Formats: sequence, structure tokens, C-alpha cells
Amino acid sequence: MIYDYSSMTTVSVIIPTYNRAWVLGEAVESVMAQDYHDFEIVVVDDGSTDNTFEILQAFPEILVVRQETQGVSAARNAGIERASGRLIAFLDSDDLWLPAKLSTQVAFFDASPDALICQTEETWIRNSLRVNPKKRHKKFSGMIFERSLELCIVSPSAVMMRSLLFDEIGRFDETLPVCEDYDLWLRIACRFPIYLIDIPLVIKRGGHPDQLSRKRGIDRYRIQALKKIIESGLLSPGQCDAAVAALQEKCGIYAAGCTKRGRIAEADDYMHLSSSFRRGTTVSTGVLE
Repeated sequence: MIYDYSSMTTVSVIIPTYNRAWVLGEAVESVMAQDYHDFEIVVVDDGSTDNTFEILQAFPEILVVRQETQGVSAARNAGIERASGRLIAFLDSDDLWLPAKLSTQVAFFDASPDALICQTEETWIRNSLRVNPKKRHKKFSGMIFERSLELCIVSPSAVMMRSLLFDEIGRFDETLPVCEDYDLWLRIACRFPIYLIDIPLVIKRGGHPDQLSRKRGIDRYRIQALKKIIESGLLSPGQCDAAVAALQEKCGIYAAGCTKRGRIAEADDYMHLSSSFRRGTTVSTGVLE
């Protein structure tokens, strides 16, 4: 595909939202306050039933896409579909950007023509108090596939990527209700460097009850994403061995939890999945399709 960059907006900012009227306005305002101005904002309202529509009416300059509730993956994909920028940035509707977020990342891409994706550091706020991320949440720069297997160390609100990257790796998996970002980052990280700008330019707010990451049983969706990437044919032998090891570890932990709660058949399914993979091979029995 040939892109005419001269006619494109530089950055498309995509904000998916669902019943987040209580914070959505602040998120949008944090984009409006950027010290870089060649951007568009696409807000995808994923079937909100609160006063999200009224909040968005205060921002006539943004593009609002309204759809029936389909989940965050479908919302982000709808934003990507309508974006006109050569660079794409995501902002979760409960997070905020500091004013230099866009300018810093655009400058990085201008100076790094071969780079396809980067993220910044974050400041974490939980229940209105600043907290320090644990050691396992530490971000790295470059080829980070193996480091990304345990849990998601790439944050949607901190990412900026070239729009053409979606032509290479596809979009968010709409079958995943959570861990959809983990799935996407694995597909990117196994092939391309994900660079880190070591400056905290995002305020990541958490602790509220509607956070997707607070859902129980989240590891089963990480297992699903790992199974997908192992079977994708994209991995080198070393990457495949690391992904199989991560899948087996997560299957063991999840199966133990199922057993503890009396869900024996489910535990057996996950142990069967674990044993269906061997290091050095991507053959699977098809469990949990």
C-alpha cells in the first residue's frame, strides 16, 4: 500500500469508552492540552448508557463514533478504521496525558524513520494515591518478546505506532474480552522492536471497579493469546520455546485454581492444553479452540 503522507493528519488519537462519563472529559482535555497540535481525536462510544453523549457534545471538534456494545477491541478497531493519521496513539478513557506526550513521540519517530512503535513511561495512580509499579512491571526497549510473556508490559495509553503497522500484524482480536492488548503486543514484539521513551508522560489511573484488568480469571485469556502466537508460525525456535514455557506455567497455575474451586473438568482441559505443547514444536491437540 502506498501512503500519501502529505495529505494525512500526523497523529490520530483513539479513545474507546464505555460508561466513563465521570472521567472521559478529563481524558479528552488532556489531549486538547498537548503542546503538539497536528492531531485528530476519534472517540468510540461502545454503547454507553450514562451521560457520555452529553459530555462529548462539549467537544465539537472531535470525531465521535457510536456503536452498540461490542467490547474494547471492537471499539479500538472502529477508531483505527476511521483514523486518518500516519501515526496512531491510544488513550484509555480513565487515563491522562501530560502536555508533551505527543510532541515527544512524534519527535522520536521523526528521528527514527525505521521505528514502527514506541511507548513512554507512566505514573501510576491507584484510588487517588501514587503507587510504584512492581519489578515485574518494568518496561524495556527493543526486542522485548520474551520479557512480554509473563504479563502485559506495554500500555495502550503510552503507545504510539505507525498506522501501516496494522497492515503487517492485523488489529485487536475482538474475540478477547480482556488481554486484547497483550495479544496485539505479542504479535508485534515477536517481529519488531518496541521502543521505550524513558519519560513518564502518561498518568495511568486505576483502582476503580470497572477496570477490565480487575476481571477474575484474566490469565485464561493470556493463555488463549499465548496459544494463538505459538500456533501462528511467526515465532523463531527460541521465541516458541519461551512462549510454550510461559503457557505451561500459566496453565498449571490456572488449573490449580480451578481444582481449588471444584472445577475439575476445566482444570483437566488446561492441563491437557499444557501437555499438548512441547518445546521445539508448535503442534497442538486443538484444546480450547
